[in-house]
Amino acid sequence: MGLGFRRWAVLVSLIGTLFVTGCSGQGQVSASGEATPGAPAQTPVAEATVPAASPNANDPYAALPRLEGEATVEMTVKGAAIALQIDGTDAPITAGNFVDLVNRGVYDGLMFHRVVRQPQPFVVQGGDPQSKDPAVPIGQLGTGSFIDPATSAPRYIPLEIKAAGQDQPTYGAPLDVATQTPVLKHTRGVLSMARSTLPNSASSQFYITLADLGFLDGQYAVFGTVTQGMEIVDQIQQGDRIESARVTEGLDNLRNGGQ
Repeated sequence: MGLGFRRWAVLVSLIGTLFVTGCSGQGQVSASGEATPGAPAQTPVAEATVPAASPNANDPYAALPRLEGEATVEMTVKGAAIALQIDGTDAPITAGNFVDLVNRGVYDGLMFHRVVRQPQPFVVQGGDPQSKDPAVPIGQLGTGSFIDPATSAPRYIPLEIKAAGQDQPTYGAPLDVATQTPVLKHTRGVLSMARSTLPNSASSQFYITLADLGFLDGQYAVFGTVTQGMEIVDQIQQGDRIESARVTEGLDNLRNGGQ
């Protein structure tokens, strides 16, 4: 029983590292998954994922970028290339958001601000736009989102997870993995979006898994995988930066992207 409790505590602690926090002023979720009194709270962004001027009333996410098909991205870290295959077939909005941000140059110079390998391999996490400024304390990172220049507001995307046998992903809620199996699973080397405890709060922060993490399946949106350079990912340390990221194939599959 003691071993089971310790394993549960480790999993709670690891999941807490994926949380993205905001600044509405109540309590921040710490790495343990518990609220820290007096720290900034998570921004309530559940409704912010729906564009106010969506051109399609039947699709509240119609104005968000989408990837129709696949794309490849080359990310350079430590002077070495990491090849990423981005899946717009099973995660069109999540993949489209990432490809759009890559194409805008948003990730160039950003830091991997969380790297968790102990007590067991977990993830490397980056993508906070604040991390481009070296004057921002590393303890503040993990609170930032992409600010869309077209709206001067953060751009959030819905939680998007496709279940096996379904034609379309489920939006805005985790899957019940007891009855549904996600098409995209948290195997070693996948890309997935970090978010707060609110499902529709992902923006620009992502993580790469360092091991098979099945307990995350159905809870976070997987949208791609490392196809080359996983040995580089294994060497990433907290504070390392994305020197550059560029779309090498499939940019013509992006819809609603822009500079």
